[in-house]
Amino acid sequence: MEDLLNHAAPRIALIASGIFFMTGLLTGVWKYLCMRRHPNAEAPHYVNTAHRAALMYAFAAQLLAVFAATSAFSDTVNAVAVIFPLLFFGIAIFHYINLGLTTQSNNSLRDSANRAKDNLILNILAVSEIGGFSVLLLGFFLRIWG
Repeated sequence: MEDLLNHAAPRIALIASGIFFMTGLLTGVWKYLCMRRHPNAEAPHYVNTAHRAALMYAFAAQLLAVFAATSAFSDTVNAVAVIFPLLFFGIAIFHYINLGLTTQSNNSLRDSANRAKDNLILNILAVSEIGGFSVLLLGFFLRIWG
């Protein structure tokens, strides 16, 4: 537990986890209210997506915290590796909330006005999330095998 609290990278990840989890709880209330008003007890697609993504990313952020705390790399390297995935987790949740508020689409890529921009963002997202975690995973392996 001490490693989780004495280094910036795990603290950043745990703070994000708490924010994402609270967002998941609040979007759960939003989802429930939508279901109460809908004749088939359904919530809009992106309200569901925002709720599930926020909960999923809350636990993913905790994994990042653990791997950052057990990494052999410096706190600076670990912080950078943690910040990029967290940033894109947060952007995704925010995007889903915005789509849930509009309820104009159940497939934002299909209905996008700018697919080239969306593809670029998704490519950057993939590189950031996979790259950030790869650094943490490598740091973990180096620590346990080093």
